[in-house]
This record gives sequence, structure tokens and C-alpha cells, in this order.
Amino acid sequence: MKTRMIHMSPPQTLISVFMLFISAGTLMLKLPSATTNGITFIDALFTATSAMTVTGLVVIDTGTAFTLFGQVIILVLIQVGGLGIMTFAVLIYIMLGKKIGIKERLLIQQALNQTSLGGIIRLVRKLFIFSITIETLAVVFLSLRWVPEMGMAKGIYASIFHSISAFNNAGFSIWSDSLSAYAVDPLVNIVITLLFIIGGIGFTVVFDLWKSKEFYHLSLHTKIMLVGTLFINVVSLFMIFILEFNNPATIADFSTFGKLQAAYFQAVTPRTAGFNSIDISQMEESSLFYMLMLMFIGGGSTSTAGGIKLSTALIIVLATITFFRQKEHVTLYRRSFHFHLIMRALALTVGSVGVIFTGAFILNLSEDAPFLMIVFETISAFGTVGLSMGLTSNLTLIGKLTLIFIMLIGKLGPLTFAFAFARYKPDPVKYPNEDVLTG
Repeated sequence: MKTRMIHMSPPQTLISVFMLFISAGTLMLKLPSATTNGITFIDALFTATSAMTVTGLVVIDTGTAFTLFGQVIILVLIQVGGLGIMTFAVLIYIMLGKKIGIKERLLIQQALNQTSLGGIIRLVRKLFIFSITIETLAVVFLSLRWVPEMGMAKGIYASIFHSISAFNNAGFSIWSDSLSAYAVDPLVNIVITLLFIIGGIGFTVVFDLWKSKEFYHLSLHTKIMLVGTLFINVVSLFMIFILEFNNPATIADFSTFGKLQAAYFQAVTPRTAGFNSIDISQMEESSLFYMLMLMFIGGGSTSTAGGIKLSTALIIVLATITFFRQKEHVTLYRRSFHFHLIMRALALTVGSVGVIFTGAFILNLSEDAPFLMIVFETISAFGTVGLSMGLTSNLTLIGKLTLIFIMLIGKLGPLTFAFAFARYKPDPVKYPNEDVLTG
């Protein structure tokens, strides 16, 4: 009797593998040795999903509810989810001496959001080596702060946990108040923010910088990410600093330098990092509203960050400006964007808005919470940010399931899910054009 093989497209395979890892993580977190007082299945599933999608939203406290074994499981899920399942799969293939075929390369291309198959395996090797090196250096620097304070074992463990969590933009912390105790600590602020900025800017950008020493020779994507990241971080620093300056519940009691540190940390962390050094729920509504935009935009492609990505947002803005100026081509740095790229950015943005709108609508029905808190939580989940105004720990069953799906879609991308269930059919007939009134 012949068995029929199941042929899955790269998006379908990617979703299936992600679900497999989340299921395995859920079962391991359900083990008695993983928690201090047990855990429900839905909370284990939520935690595993949050870790695998490097989101950082938690329904139970990571430091007190999980044992060392449970925290290590969460760390492994963060590392695998942040660097990508396919990265580790390729490394295993290489170690076993197996040949990586075209199907595997297509899957890696989908997972890393690359435009071509050229240099995929080389990129994966560099990605792994670079990530481990950066995380190791961060552990050394953080140990200088935490080993004297906590002792050798606890200090090194805290350094390892937060280095991996920060570089992968996960936002998980073993402390219930995240990094609030170090809001005005320069060393912790610099190391942690550098980790999630480097992790969130995109690995292709880092490697392009390594290869090309002059700005002129950099790729258009790298130029967009560097200039865009610098601009949005500087603007965000001053926005949070001004909006929170007189807020006694956040930074008002700090010195001017302390206020700058806290404002800087909270300005860059919404780009999917998920850590907080001040109480998010006590921030001004204007600050929270501004952070919604930052969480929605997110970091860079081929990075550990989520959101629609900075390059996508910039393409949409440039296309809008081009239309207003009645120009035909969208250009930047003497380069024009393909029409397909603009359509992809538009589809990704509209799809993302649809997911957020649907999620917020469901949560508005299932949860007894202010609307701003619901929208904040929804966008935080979609952008795999992990910042919370306090709603996550009080979610109903429907609310938890809703955020689980949103975190998955946010990590893998709306287009991945769309391509997984859509079948490509070439248009057999080309129809005549006709104008439709708009605006």
C-alpha cells in the first residue's frame, strides 16, 4: 500500500515547525520540575508561545513561578525563536555533513525574509557565530555589575538570562519589575539597550556594515535601517523625556542624567525589546499613545524584532509622499523601489492593521479593561514587544487564546499565514482598466 506524502510550501512548513516547538515547550513547562507550584495548560501554552515568538508577555511571574529548569526551557525557546528554527536546523545539517537542498534553502529564505537564495547558508553561519559572540560579551559586562551584587552563581546566571533575552528582543526577566531597579544604572542601560538595538536592526545590516566601511557602498536597506533607527530613537528619546519629565510615578524624581537614562531606555525598548525600567502603567497617556506607534513599526527585517518593520513603514510613507508630489517613481538615495515591493509593504501593513483590529475587538468583548490598555496589549503582542500595562496577568481564557494567535502571527508575519493558505493561480485573462472614484 502506497502512502501519500504531504507536500507543504515553505510558509506551511515554517508554521508547522513553530507549532511543534511551542507544543514541545508547553509540555516541558507542564512538568512538575519546571514550576514551583504547578501551572495550568493554557498558562504553559501562553508562556511557551511568548518565549518562542520572543514576545515577553507573561501571565505568571517568570522568576518566582518557574524553577531553574523551567527558566532554562524558556531561555532555549527564546534563543531558538529569536535566531530562527531554520538557523539551528542548518547548523545540525552542517555538523552531520548532510547536503542542504533547494527545498531547505527556500525554507530558510522564507524564515529569514531574504529576497534571494544566494549566500543563504553563509548568512546562517555568520548569524549564529555573531549572535553567540555578542551574547557572550554582554554576559561579561553584565557580570561586572551583578556578580559583586548577587554572588558568582546568581550574578552570572542573571547576566546570561538577560543577555539572551535582550539580544533576541524577548523582554523576559527573572525579576517581577523587569529592570526597574536599574533605571539609572549606566552599565545595565547601555549593555541591555545595545543588545536589543543590535539584535533588532537586522543581521544583514550588521554584516553589510562589516563588509562595507563607507556609507556610500552600503546597500539601500542598510542605509534605511541606520538612518531610520537613529532618527526614530533620537526623536523618541526627546518625546519620552518631555512627556514624562514631571510625572512623579515615572522619572520626575530622578536627576537630569537619570531622567535621560530612563527616557532613553523606554524610548528604544518599544521597538520590540519588551524590557522596562519604569512602570508602564503609570506613564502618561500621551507617552503610551506614542509607544503604540513604535511597537507597531518594530525593528528590521532578518532581525530578532517584530512589528511591520521600519523599512516597510518607510516605504509606505515614501509612496504616500510620492503620490502627493504627483511623481511616478518612489525613490530614495538615487534608487527606485519596485512596484511589487510597494504592494508587499502595503499588503503587510493592511494585514497587520486587520489582525490588530480583530484582536482588540475580541479583547474588548472578553476583558473588563480600559480601551487603551486593550489596544496597548494587542499591539504589544503583535509587535512581539512584551510591554504590558498590567492586563496580561488578568486575562480570561479567551483573552489568552487571542493573544497567543496574535503573537504567532506577529512573529511569523501576516503574509506568511496568507501565503500558507493561499494558492497561486496565474491570471488567464487580462481585463480592461476602469477608473473608480476614491477619496
